[in-house]
Amino acid sequence: MERVRGASITGMIRVAVSGHRGLPPRTAELVDAAVRAALAGHAPRLVGLSCLADGADQLFARAVLDLGGALEVVVPAERYRDGLPGSAHDEYDALLKQAAVVHRLPFADSTPRAHMAASLAMLDRADELLAVWDGRPARGYGGTADVVAEAGRRGLPVRVVWPPGARRD
Repeated sequence: MERVRGASITGMIRVAVSGHRGLPPRTAELVDAAVRAALAGHAPRLVGLSCLADGADQLFARAVLDLGGALEVVVPAERYRDGLPGSAHDEYDALLKQAAVVHRLPFADSTPRAHMAASLAMLDRADELLAVWDGRPARGYGGTADVVAEAGRRGLPVRVVWPPGARRD
């Protein structure tokens, strides 16, 4: 099911995001600045595609909106929000309300399979992938490394953002 609000968002540069969750505060600051710098060249003709997970997804989505772009959200599962840390719920809710388009996948539970399906749905709609990624293998199916590999198989341009000093827990 899709919800569409406002003007058409065709004819824009469509950038999907995949990235790490649970970023330490200093890394979140570094990633936020790097994501904004990476997206600035596309503004304001920018559509950002995100699942709105904590960490990179929410930083990306907020940057897209702050740069005057449109946000398109893919919700992996009916109970997706429940699987996010409680500290991410307010920002998730705020960003979801600001989305121009919301795609809801037909999964009930927030599982790795649902997350990968959401990533594939974003890649289907994207011109480019922005990967907030430390270059290491995925910690589980559907992680950023898997999404980057799939984008590569599809020939989709990938821009990796992992600023100096950034780290994962």
